[in-house]
Amino acid sequence: MLVDLPPPLLWTLATVLGLCLGSFLNVVITRLPVMLMQAWRSEARAALELEEEAPPRFNLVTPRSICPRCEAPIAWHDNIPVLGWLKRRGRCATCGGHISPQYPLVELAGGALTLAVLGLYGATLQGVFILGACLTLLAMAVIDLRTQLLPDLLTLPLLWAGLLYQLLFQPLMLPDAVIGAIVGYLALWSFYWLFKLVTGKEGMGYGDFKLLAALGAWVGWQYLPLILILSAGAGAVIGLLLQVALPRLRGVPLPFGPWLAMAGWLALLVGEPLMASYLTLIP
Repeated sequence: MLVDLPPPLLWTLATVLGLCLGSFLNVVITRLPVMLMQAWRSEARAALELEEEAPPRFNLVTPRSICPRCEAPIAWHDNIPVLGWLKRRGRCATCGGHISPQYPLVELAGGALTLAVLGLYGATLQGVFILGACLTLLAMAVIDLRTQLLPDLLTLPLLWAGLLYQLLFQPLMLPDAVIGAIVGYLALWSFYWLFKLVTGKEGMGYGDFKLLAALGAWVGWQYLPLILILSAGAGAVIGLLLQVALPRLRGVPLPFGPWLAMAGWLALLVGEPLMASYLTLIP
């Protein structure tokens, strides 16, 4: 155990921590794609031997949070997870503009994942690793929904962290994790090229290959069929429902990363009973 606290205090602190981590994830979700675009633009200008731009400093810390509409700074008390959004009823205190419900939803998801990991793994170093993986998957899922990007800055560390997790806590699983990373990448890479050869279109991005490879590193190659069935099934059903309910989405490509992340959460948190149920369905 990393800490030895009375259960009520431990669960309260875990709830607050999870909400705060969700608030930080909102910063990552909003700013990381912009940071990547700036870096790619700078690299392109350097390759074309154009004059370097000097954009304002922009990272996960600077500048402070602002309203996306009027760019007025957001007061610290309006940044309190969930409560700040509810207090303002989802609107900016300065201009009254709408503030996306993404912010409280991600914060609540961060709190829920923290409590789930605490309940399953306790306040242990192993639980810290699992929570880090779950929160990284949450950030990637929302970034993919917003931008259809799965940044290498998140997928690749997640993969290496999965291998380190196996080395530290389940060394006998390390060969399965290495095979899982290889097979996870090659499975979607092969599907990508097969789909492109048949249709002439790209069915998914390279970030999806890397994300499945990372999940293979965390749970082993044995779970990959289950992850693919869950993610493809959920993506197909929800995608069809969205296109029926919202005709403007017909023909619009939908990201696959969120469904991989959802299946990854299930494999990480309830993988063993889920796999047992899955195996009973196989003849």
